[in-house]
Parts: sequence; C-alpha cells; structure tokens
Amino acid sequence: MEQFAQLGSDMVRLWSQYSGSYLNGIKNTLILAVVATLIGCLIGFVCGVLNTIPYTKSDSLPKRFLLKLIRIIVRVYVEIFRGTPMVLQAVFIYYGLPYFSNNALRFDNIWAAAILIVSINTGAYMAETVRGGIISVDPGQTEGAKAIGMTHVQTMVSVILPQAFRNIVPQIGNNFIINIKDTSVMFIISFTEFFAIHRTVVGSNYLYFPSAAIEMVGYLTMTLIASFLLRLLEKKLDGNDSYDLVQVDALTMSAGTYNYPGRGTPFDERNPEAQKSMLREELRRQAERDTAVREGQKAETRRAHGNETRNQDGGDQ
Repeated sequence: MEQFAQLGSDMVRLWSQYSGSYLNGIKNTLILAVVATLIGCLIGFVCGVLNTIPYTKSDSLPKRFLLKLIRIIVRVYVEIFRGTPMVLQAVFIYYGLPYFSNNALRFDNIWAAAILIVSINTGAYMAETVRGGIISVDPGQTEGAKAIGMTHVQTMVSVILPQAFRNIVPQIGNNFIINIKDTSVMFIISFTEFFAIHRTVVGSNYLYFPSAAIEMVGYLTMTLIASFLLRLLEKKLDGNDSYDLVQVDALTMSAGTYNYPGRGTPFDERNPEAQKSMLREELRRQAERDTAVREGQKAETRRAHGNETRNQDGGDQ
C-alpha cells in the first residue's frame, strides 16, 4: 500500500507541475489522430473503389491494362505500409526524403510530416477494409442497379457505398483508436504529442513510472471516450428498432420514393381522424361500386327484356 500511496503522490506532483504540457500533448495527439484518420479514410475509399472496378475480356485492351496497373499499384502500396512499422515509415519519409533528394524534398512543417505519415499508414489499412465492405454487399444490388440502367459510378455512389459504409464504420473507429495510440511513435521525428511529453518529463526528474502511469490513464481515457462516441454513431446509423411498413402503393414503396407522413398531419394513417376519413372514403367507394353493379344488372335486365319482346313480335308476324 505504501508503494501505491507513493505512486499516487508522485503522479499528483507531476500533474500539478506539468499539467499544461500533458494537456498540450493530449490536444496534439487528438488533432493528429482525427485529421490523419479522416485523410486515411479518404485514401482508403479511393483505393478500395479503384481496386473493385470490374472489367471483362470484352473490354478494350487499354482499359484492362489500366485497371490491372491500378490494382498492382494499390496492392504494392497496401503491402508495404501494412507490412512495416509506422516508426520506420516515419524515419524513411521524414529523414529519407531529404537524404535521397539532397534536401530537395524535405518537411519544413512537422505537422505536415506527421499527418502525412499517419494518413498513408491508415489509408493502407482502410483500402482493404473498403474493398471488403464493397465485396460484402450482395451482388444482386449491383445487378439490379445495372438492370435499371445505372452506370458503375451511379451504382457505387447511390447503392453500394452507402451500404458498405455502415459495414466498415466499426473498422474506421478501430483505426481511429489505433491512431490515438500509434501517434506515440511520432516522437521519432520530434513531434510533440502525448508520449513525447512523457519523455521530456522523465528527462527532467527521472520519475519514469509515475509519468508512465499518467500516460496510461490519459491514453485509456481518450480511447474509452472515442469508443463511446463511435458506438453512439453506430447506433445512430442503425436507425430505429421498429419500422412502419407501407400498406398501400407497393410500387411506390419498392421504388424507394415513399415518404411516410409526419405524425399528427391530416395525411398520417396513424392519426385517428385520418383513419376515420379513410374508412368513410372506403365506404363511399364501396357504395359507388355497389350502385354501379346494380345499374349494370338493371341495364342487363332491360336489354334481355327488350330482346324477348322483339322475339315475340317476330313470332306473331
């Protein structure tokens, strides 16, 4: 218990002395993680869509060659950045580019370098995630879209991607949480994020374990809050648990153009007044149909009676 008490005392002392630095590191970590995840998702969506463009032997040779080349480039990019640690990617991009270009290519802004490194790493993972999300959509969706004359772009934008996006939201959240933690390797390029503050504090007072405990609590808090917000987003995308099915005009419902009237409006089928009005209208229509049937029967009776009279007159003659 004495060790825990001493640890708590050291943590309080470090936080009271370096709280501003720790909070600044948390802010930089979150900004980097959010921006890099968004850019990485964009890269992943582009690569995933390009990697799933279909082609057949009947297509022209230039089209097939271009699509195969794109798939090779995407595959090489994905395998390289998924198969190497981010810390080494940071070293090769931040220090390697100036080295091999004789300082012609270098980063004057540390933020730009950090965002680029984390973004392209995230994009490599998201490319495969998006490809899997697109493949997971029932092929009948694509066939149906083609049957009504939609192009591949229209099919992807209006049919496939909205469904694929819901399927890959958990993985997007997973990548965001990973980025919160993996930004800790950006200290290698002197980026001041949360873990870099820990190294600075330890270098000043040598209280390694208390500072590491503060880092642990900070990272855990950030990831738990991110997980909670992402679960709220998933629940929002799932929509309501109950659905109202349209009982009339099935063609409109299947076409996806039906908008259910708002509650309390005169057109709301769930409104008691509207239900009474619909019942009265249905009764009126039934009465009109009954009247039409009776009129038709009377007309048929008169027509049959007239034919019988003519037949009798002809017989008398």
